Formats: sequence, structure tokens, C-alpha cells
Amino acid sequence: MKVLIYFEGQQLLSKSGIGRAFDHQKKALESAGVPYSTDENELDYDILHINTYGLNSQRMVRRAKRADKQVIYHAHSTEEDFRNSFIGSNQVSAIYKKHLVRLYSSADFIITPTLYSKKVIEGYGIEQPIEAISNGIDLTRFNRNVEKEKQFRDYFQLPLDKKVIISVGLYFERKGLVDFVEVARRFPEYTFIWFGHTPLYTIPKKIRAIIQGDHPDNVIFPGYIKGDIIEGAYTNADLFFFPSYEETEGIVVLEALASRQHVLVREIPVYDGWLVPGENAYMGRTNEDFCNQIEQIIEKKAIDLRENGWQTAQGKSIQAIGQQLKSVYEKVLGN
Repeated sequence: MKVLIYFEGQQLLSKSGIGRAFDHQKKALESAGVPYSTDENELDYDILHINTYGLNSQRMVRRAKRADKQVIYHAHSTEEDFRNSFIGSNQVSAIYKKHLVRLYSSADFIITPTLYSKKVIEGYGIEQPIEAISNGIDLTRFNRNVEKEKQFRDYFQLPLDKKVIISVGLYFERKGLVDFVEVARRFPEYTFIWFGHTPLYTIPKKIRAIIQGDHPDNVIFPGYIKGDIIEGAYTNADLFFFPSYEETEGIVVLEALASRQHVLVREIPVYDGWLVPGENAYMGRTNEDFCNQIEQIIEKKAIDLRENGWQTAQGKSIQAIGQQLKSVYEKVLGN
């Protein structure tokens, strides 16, 4: 058995959750001993495992079908998480949905990260078998490291006693960026840092204005930062606050859990079945909810859920995902 993993537009998408999911797939297959290639010109393979939605992705599917190969589509995207993202995304979301349905329907099997995204895709009327498999988490990256934490503090010139709240994501309204900034206005004594980047010309004027300066002084948008600094931020910050309205999973949430960080998210269906408010994460629905919980968490008045959150991340390790992917591959070839 050999798998061709295809990912179109790697440079453009490398900083996104899909980009990290692609990296995790490769590591997962290595851990499970599954031979794979990422060379689109590869001909000696049994299964095409495709992650993206562009014209080249469609071409790869057609080529695989002509060669009588099995095709697995990894459904990272839905109409729901396309909305409230780029300029004009809401206006063309219905067209995007039709495009997704056509692509997903061309596969022999569909993998999607959560039971929630599986339910959404099934609601599109797609008849292909679908299995929910987490994008997984590389646990080794998120162990606490004092030197990484120092690099984080030094990079932002943060005193040791400064309380810090972080989030990670693209510059999308859907991610809850507006709410993140509004909540920050209520806590001028804390520093709020939003890691991530999206080209400003692609996002709506309201979001662009926030990034370019229409935010309080205690909010920082440093752009996309990888490696030791952000890994130090995950373990050293006082809270990971992710008020996203729609996700297919949320790899950054897994990263925060793996870092033994306090995690506060919006109560949305994607977390059903793996995040439980008051057990392994804090949840809210409104900015008022978030503010009340932030005060409790930062002042250490809330129950500490970090160990339970860390245990949740352990169940989504790269090694576990590798075995699940291998099982699907064997099932597809067997059929």
C-alpha cells in the first residue's frame, strides 16, 4: 500500500490550519509505517489522499480515476467555515458549497476532522462514506520549556508579572477577532496577543482597520510567528482565548490543550463530544460570559482544568491518528 498525499498551494496555505493538518498527516503516516509520496507526478501509488480544492486538485482526482486509483478526500472545509472570512466570501458561499459537493462526491471515501463536520457534510446530501478523524497534535512540540518561555517574554518585552491572554488564527471575523478585541477593551491591565496573519487586501475593511490600529493599546497583532516564541507563548501565557464562531476542528485549540494551558472557547457544536465545559475547557457564548470567566481564570478563582485538557490532547496524538488513517486506507483498498 502506498499513498499519494496531495496539497495544492502549499506556500499560500502553509500558515493555515490546513497546512498544519498536512504536516500532521505526513508525520502520522510515518509513525504508522505507511509509505507515502507528496510528489504530484508520482504514478506508483494505490490511494490519492487529497486535501485541497483548486483546479489542480480536480485534475489530480480525474487523473487518479483514469488510472483506477482509490480517492480519499480530506474535508477540511465547509460552506459554514468559508463564510465571514475573505472579501466577498458570504456572497459566493453557495457557489463554494456546490464546488465542495462536486469535489467530495468525486471521492471513494471522505475523512473530516470531527463528528460535527461529518454531520454538516452529510447534510449536503453526499452519499460517500465519511469517517471523523482528528487532524491530531504533535505533542512533543508543546511540553513546557523555560528557554522558549523566556524567548516569548523577551520578544514582546513582557515583565514576568504581566498577565497575558493569547489567541491564534487567521484575520477572519469568523474566528471571533472582533470579540477578542472588544473583550480586551474591558481588561486594559492585561496584554492580549493575536498570533496569525492573512494578506490584508483579502479581508473586509472592518477587520483590516482593526489590524492596522483600530484597537486598544493592550492588543498586539505580531503576525505569523512559528517555533520557539509561539510555543513559549502557549505554555507561558495565562489563558488561551479562542472565540471562533465556526470551525471544522480547531488545531490551535488542540495545541493549547497539549500545552497544559487554560482554554476558553465559544460554545459551538464543533466541540461536542470532545470538549466539555467545566471539565476540560471553559466555554461562553457572549462577550459578557467571556469577561466573567477571564476574570475568574486569571485571578485563579476558577477550577483548574488544565490537566484534563492535556489528557484530551493525548488521545489525539500523531501516533493515534496514524493508526486511524491506516485503518481507513486498508478499508478503502479492501472495498
